[in-house]
Amino acid sequence: MRLPPLVVSATEEVLREVLRFTAPADGTISRYFKEHPRLGGRERGAIAESVYAFLRNRSFFTDFAGQNASMRRLALLGLASVAGIEALPGLSEEEVQLLERVSQIDRKLLPPLMQANLPEWLYNKLVAQYGEAEALTLAEALNQPAPLDLRVNALKTTREAVIAELATAPILAEPTPFAPLGLRLRKKPALQNLPLFKSGAIEVQDEGSQLLAQIVGAKRGEMVVDFCAGAGGKTLALGATMRNTGRLYAFDVSEKRLAKLKPRLARSGLSNVHPVLIAHEKDAKIKRLAGKIDRVLVDAPCSGLGTLRRNPDVKWRQQAETIAEMQQKQGAILEGAARLLKPGGRLVYATCSLLNEENDAVVEQFLAAHSDYSLVPMTDVLAEQKIALDTGPYLKLLPHRHQTDGFFAAVLERKPMPKAAD
Repeated sequence: MRLPPLVVSATEEVLREVLRFTAPADGTISRYFKEHPRLGGRERGAIAESVYAFLRNRSFFTDFAGQNASMRRLALLGLASVAGIEALPGLSEEEVQLLERVSQIDRKLLPPLMQANLPEWLYNKLVAQYGEAEALTLAEALNQPAPLDLRVNALKTTREAVIAELATAPILAEPTPFAPLGLRLRKKPALQNLPLFKSGAIEVQDEGSQLLAQIVGAKRGEMVVDFCAGAGGKTLALGATMRNTGRLYAFDVSEKRLAKLKPRLARSGLSNVHPVLIAHEKDAKIKRLAGKIDRVLVDAPCSGLGTLRRNPDVKWRQQAETIAEMQQKQGAILEGAARLLKPGGRLVYATCSLLNEENDAVVEQFLAAHSDYSLVPMTDVLAEQKIALDTGPYLKLLPHRHQTDGFFAAVLERKPMPKAAD
């Protein structure tokens, strides 16, 4: 079916703004749609998907369209990859030829860097970590759109009941392979109007994120802290794991992010969650809880490179120089959060980064400076939680291996106090 001409011009406008890289692409797209309420659902879908398609394939498209290609040509390349050339209205003969030529290129014959569609600095880092063959396989997975994952709220329903109710919509959902309450949707329907969503029976959450919350191992009646709670996806999962008992603090430095948690919290039925705005990792509100907490989750601010399936603009907005700064910040946050633990308590340090500098290196640096903390082998943690995953000392989730976003996690335990001599 042919797209209306306004889709081409709107995609061009949105892409021009997104490529300034002054703000995240999803926020730019959302703002454009608010400013243009007359765009229908089909038009919005085509525009958003085409912009994301261009961002995933930016190196490839710009190379074949030419470095000085017009914004219209770039928008058409994104649109053609999503909707097909025949769906595009008002094309010149030259534009048709360009789109056909690009569509016929065998990308496997291109140089590795162009196949990867990554900035050179990031491609080189991934090759150094994984080797060229796996780095290319990983890049290919990162350049595919992610499915839509849901978490079932076990306080309200079961996974089987949600599958059955979604089927009446009709929406096809299948259980995720690792997370016991996860569902995967291949298509992306509008969920906001479904009774399941309004009642808090389901939440949108990647399977990898669900697993991070699960390995915290929070139990009924415990004192738990989600140290970088954000909009609260993992907070809600932790609260449900605790069966709405104990006390769960949701810390964050952003009032705006915590505000997004409130409506989700209301839907969830949880009453054990306490959102707390903090100024920094040394805030007095944190110091008051030092040595009192059973479990801490630190989903640290990071480069976000594990989320490229959902946020392809991140690879172009992120710079190599910021990784060292990020590492320093992550170390400081881990230091602050670790003080909360009581002896015998556990902390999960996690990121949605693919880079060792933000992951293994931060944990190893912390352990080298703190002899009263030890690494809990991830094999033991996964066995405790009955998660069937092969892993090393850390949890490393990758889209080409696990069909999740890229996540890292390490479990640290504060050593029990030595027993007093008789």
